[in-house]
Amino acid sequence: MKKYVEIAIILTAWSALILQFIILKDSVANFFSYFTILSNLLVAISLTASTFAATTKIGKTSSLPTTKTAIALYILIVGLVYNLVLRGIWEPKGWQLVADNLLHVVVPFIYFLYWIIFAEKGTLNWKQGITWTYFPFAYLIYSLIRGHFVGWYPYPFLDVTKFGYQKVLINAGFVVIAFVILGFAMIGINKITTSKIIK
Repeated sequence: MKKYVEIAIILTAWSALILQFIILKDSVANFFSYFTILSNLLVAISLTASTFAATTKIGKTSSLPTTKTAIALYILIVGLVYNLVLRGIWEPKGWQLVADNLLHVVVPFIYFLYWIIFAEKGTLNWKQGITWTYFPFAYLIYSLIRGHFVGWYPYPFLDVTKFGYQKVLINAGFVVIAFVILGFAMIGINKITTSKIIK
């Protein structure tokens, strides 16, 4: 059962990314500067590697409980931020609506559900909740530096030209706090869940 679920997620994630790239009206650099795209890529690449190249270095790393949990955290944040904060600010139509829902709803939901059901239980420690914030923190720094030079920011709440650095850093701070809280919550779930992994 697990293998079939992984293949379904792999096909969905890659399809969503390819569709979004095909209908792209922005630059390729901007495409790869969205946390949504990077997180969906992590889902697609890690599951592809752990499912079809499990004996390789990337396959082994992708199979680690901490890797799967970090990715589940990132893609969960993608779904929450988009649906709670960003969904109301624009109205995608046609294929863009399809791509949006795949990237921000379907993949986050099915991968998080996959993590809940199949993640190896009782394997995480509290320190990992902090290390998982390194990637989003690096992404924030990258977005602000790149935005300063090219005048483009991937998300409205990071737009320094509109809100200024103080407001943007406050906005980013709330997102970082969300990463930490949800990360620790997921570790807690992992520690108290003792059900066997479904094969």
